Amino acid sequence: MTATRRAFVFDMDGTIVDNMSFHTDSWIAFFKRRGMDIDADEFFRTTAGRQGKEIIRAHMGEDLLDHEVLELNLEKEAVYRELYEPHRKTVTGFDDLVEQARLRGVALAVATAAPNANIEFTLDGLDLRRHFDTVVGAADVARGKPHPDVFLLAAERCGVAPENCIVFEDAPLGVEAARRAGMRCVVLTTTLPAEAFAEFDNVIHIASDFSELTIDELFPA
Repeated sequence: MTATRRAFVFDMDGTIVDNMSFHTDSWIAFFKRRGMDIDADEFFRTTAGRQGKEIIRAHMGEDLLDHEVLELNLEKEAVYRELYEPHRKTVTGFDDLVEQARLRGVALAVATAAPNANIEFTLDGLDLRRHFDTVVGAADVARGKPHPDVFLLAAERCGVAPENCIVFEDAPLGVEAARRAGMRCVVLTTTLPAEAFAEFDNVIHIASDFSELTIDELFPA
């Protein structure tokens, strides 16, 4: 790796796009069809950043077969896309920050727990994939957040040392994954208030959206 190269690593859901309430709503609707009552706030706090297969097994049984988990996850994701499609857009200031980063030679990556269909739905649906040097998703790693795998793979693909990466996240499990990866983190309060991240020593900035951030502030000379 080239130690002097720098990178921004973006979580996708709740960070690039403000959609986590739609993910939670679709999970709640999915479980309700099966007679399961789930508290939405608690569900988000304990699952944001985990892969769909992990969430299904945790709530519906660890003994489910792989093909059963896949079918259930596909059903849930169809509900999500139906709910969110009319509202699909980037968080304020994202495009400007990405343009600044490109001009400064900062590598750009997406590291998400989303499956390929949702990555395509968001990144290709909004014509965003062209901005990124690499996109790492659920299909690329065995474990979701808070394990650091997805962030470490993104850094490796960009050729950037973890300590030279800044992660953008909206969920505590994602911030913890960045901490385990040895990466600093910027938190966006699109989903939870700043107080939810008080325990993390790798958080360098908390903002409501990207318009509050500049390259000089995040990567000072």
